[in-house]
Amino acid sequence: MLILQVRLLGLLLLLLAVAHAGFPRYFNWAGELRTLSLINRQMMYIHTLFVALGVLLMGLLCLTSAPELVATALGRRVCLGLGLFWLARLLVQFVGYSPALWRGRRFETVVHVVFALLWAYLTVVFFVVAWGRAM
Repeated sequence: MLILQVRLLGLLLLLLAVAHAGFPRYFNWAGELRTLSLINRQMMYIHTLFVALGVLLMGLLCLTSAPELVATALGRRVCLGLGLFWLARLLVQFVGYSPALWRGRRFETVVHVVFALLWAYLTVVFFVVAWGRAM
């Protein structure tokens, strides 16, 4: 069952990585970032690219190596690190973004809740694997 959960995480992470490709257009970066210096504008694009690449590689690792992640000491240590990463992301969901961005706005509230649940799911599954417990 854990192997299936890790593979599902891999699929979700691949989808998340691909979604990053739409960020510049969806968030109107061409217009919004126009007033930034060239270095700051390029950092937004490049950091987003590398976040997407990191998430893509996490997804591929989960899809291609789920049995090893679940059944080996090294795999469980990797999952502990991934669990800590996603726990940090979950915490940032609540302390890094102002509630003014989503509170009272239906679509933004749904997105906020869905992603908080996704970060929590990633965190829980990776920690369960890391601690060697069955789901």
